[in-house]
Amino acid sequence: MTENEHEAKMAHPRMAAGALFFDDADRILLVEPSYKDYRDIPGGYVETGESPLQACVREVQEELGIKPTIGRLLVVDWAPNPGEGDKVLYLFDGGCLGDNERQHIALQADELRSYDFHDAHQLSELTIPRLVRRIAAGVEARVNGTTAYLEHGTAPSAD
Repeated sequence: MTENEHEAKMAHPRMAAGALFFDDADRILLVEPSYKDYRDIPGGYVETGESPLQACVREVQEELGIKPTIGRLLVVDWAPNPGEGDKVLYLFDGGCLGDNERQHIALQADELRSYDFHDAHQLSELTIPRLVRRIAAGVEARVNGTTAYLEHGTAPSAD
């Protein structure tokens, strides 16, 4: 196999990173993007030369106008998409946003309409199934002190 043939077979996934934020009642923060018909978590694509953690910090600051400490990695999710190609999605622990941080949230007006905190059982009404699964895995990983590996939002079976 030539180097060009080998390169053509290598995966070139897009990467994105986001954060799970909670309030004092352990509700989950979701944002309402102006360009999607469902709620999402704060985050976005990783830029060239940027680590997933750096992208998460940058995207949170751009979207919410705050710079909280971003904690450990909770989930890695391989998410194939026929229209957009393969993606690798990283979900980090944003921790609990106290009153002071919440008062300083300033949404990125050209991308986000609103944000709010939601109970876990409400998520399936607000966003897409694979994101609900990814968030649930992130909540579980946060509680258990683990990191979850998912494929399209689901833990793979060991076949």
